[in-house]
Amino acid sequence: MVLSRFWLVIFISAIVFVVFSLFSGESYTIDHVLNGKKDDPILVSEKFAEELPAFIKDSIKKAPEQTMIINRDTLNADTTYVFKNKTVKIYSGVQKSDGLLPTCKSTLLDLVLPLMAYLAFFCGLMELLIISGASGKLAKALSPVFVKVFPSIPKNHPSISYMTLNFAANFLGLDSAATPFGLKAMESLQEINPEKDKASDAQIMFMCLHASGLTLIATSIIGYRAAANASNPADVMLPCIITSFIGTIAAFLIVGIKQRINFKSASLVIVLMTLIAAIVGLLMYVNHLDLIGKNYFTSNLSALILIGIIAFTLIFSFINEKKFTEASTTVFESFVVGANNGVKTGVTIFPYVLGMLVAISLFRNSGLFEIISNWIAFIFSNMGVSKEITDALPVALLRPFSSAGSRGFLIDSMNTFGADSLTARLSSIFQCSAESTFYVIAVYFGSVNIKNTRYALGTMLVVDLICVITAIFVATWFF
Repeated sequence: MVLSRFWLVIFISAIVFVVFSLFSGESYTIDHVLNGKKDDPILVSEKFAEELPAFIKDSIKKAPEQTMIINRDTLNADTTYVFKNKTVKIYSGVQKSDGLLPTCKSTLLDLVLPLMAYLAFFCGLMELLIISGASGKLAKALSPVFVKVFPSIPKNHPSISYMTLNFAANFLGLDSAATPFGLKAMESLQEINPEKDKASDAQIMFMCLHASGLTLIATSIIGYRAAANASNPADVMLPCIITSFIGTIAAFLIVGIKQRINFKSASLVIVLMTLIAAIVGLLMYVNHLDLIGKNYFTSNLSALILIGIIAFTLIFSFINEKKFTEASTTVFESFVVGANNGVKTGVTIFPYVLGMLVAISLFRNSGLFEIISNWIAFIFSNMGVSKEITDALPVALLRPFSSAGSRGFLIDSMNTFGADSLTARLSSIFQCSAESTFYVIAVYFGSVNIKNTRYALGTMLVVDLICVITAIFVATWFF
């Protein structure tokens, strides 16, 4: 219900603002909102050639061709004049994201189809883990802890192994593997959900822990910083881990209090302390490495873990091939069945993802998002917050809506202020320490047709805010 209302609000408010801008004369055309593409120039006006300054008219008359582009530091520093026939079109600025119709196309071609391919492969592996009995053994080993965190889940339930693999993949920065494991976990949890159209306590806890984004190896962030010629691309790794870990603890406490979980459980305390010790140990190890050692470690560990998971699944399935025979199938046929289920899941979530991303596209291109972000930056600046921090806020504001959009702001901040600036480093921590909340909700709850997400959205947004505040303190402390 909350998600539906929020979706309607951003959709309708964006449409109203677009129409108002057109009829109030603020916009010359709104075609870019529907058909424009990312990084295209935005048309702000159109004039007859005779109305322009004399030097531009002279330049146009001297042009040997019908069309020419003139870049000059006059009228507006970022204005481009395009001459054709007797009119001059004036462009200023570029689009931050695709328009509504290109978003529909790119959602299918660039997002859903690749996602379906990932789902097919990893759901095929999950089927092998199920039939071979590996998932059952993993669930049995972790049941004592998960029963405390997810009291509504029966002991040794298959969802425990799926959630474990999802958390592990997120922890290692393996986004392509985390999503299929997570969707499989949601499907498994839906089987024991008494109200099929309403999110269960276990599903909300899982979603909030997943969205808190606990990450050990921020591979993509390090790659972006390396491409921007940062002096030490991996120097944000420790702040990213600290911020995401605090976000995860906050998510667990908020949902746990809501669901009245027993925090005094001995097994829960032991696991939590073990996790903290492991993270601290890894941080100490990575911290003593030189630049080459850090890059080598971060780029290879997650890949080796993923290869290890694949190898383990196939070897374990081969060893327990008898179980496949008892189920009247083979290892490869089981993989194909799982892959087919993954494709079906991709088809199911497509409308949910499309609806959310189209609304976000319209909201961004309407100009309303920019006005809101500018006002927030203005308020923070008047509170004494440094400009280096306020310049990074667009990444934090856009991150819950769109990973690609916030990534664009991240890259822009590195290009504008330098990869080693506080703004760029803080933007990197923002990008790494939280999830695309609305996308995640659309994908995960959409995959099991849950319409009432209860307090999941509100909790996830609160955790996002906690991560933003933590990131600011951590970045200021480190850099």
